[in-house]
Order: sequence, then structure tokens, then C-alpha cells
Amino acid sequence: MRSFIKEVFLLINFLFLFVLFNGYCLADVKNNSILNLFCLNNFKEEMLRANISYEEEIANYTCECYLEEFSENRSHQKAISKCKLETQEKFY
Repeated sequence: MRSFIKEVFLLINFLFLFVLFNGYCLADVKNNSILNLFCLNNFKEEMLRANISYEEEIANYTCECYLEEFSENRSHQKAISKCKLETQEKFY
């Protein structure tokens, strides 16, 4: 009986640590993902082509929006369109 209790206790601790670690890694992936890097780079290029000064705050807001929309199974183009509108409403 003691062996079973120890095994259950170890299993619960393992699951707790796994969930804690997994949440930390997912947050890090969002901030440094390839999609986020491409988004920021593309945003900067579009701003420069339009002769608009690049602001990091606006770029971060727009790319966070895009990543959230895209991760909710929206299409690439729909996510871009929605986030462009939201950014324009908020910052301009």
C-alpha cells in the first residue's frame, strides 16, 4: 500500500512539473517563433516602403494580434486584414 501511495505521489508531482514547464515553453515559443520574426520583419518592410516611420510598439501589437488570430484557425489573409484594421483603429 505504501508503494502505491509513493507512486501516485510521484506521478502527481511529475504531472505538475510537466504542466508548469510546458506553459513556460509555450510562452517563450510565442515570443520567439519563426512566424513572429517573419511578421515583425515584414511589418518593418511594409512601413518603410510606405514611407511611414517604424515603431516597435505598433509592430509588436500587430504581430501579437496576427499570431492570436492565425492560431484560432483563421486564414492567413483574414488574420492580416483583421489585425491591420485593429492596429489602424488603435494607433491612428
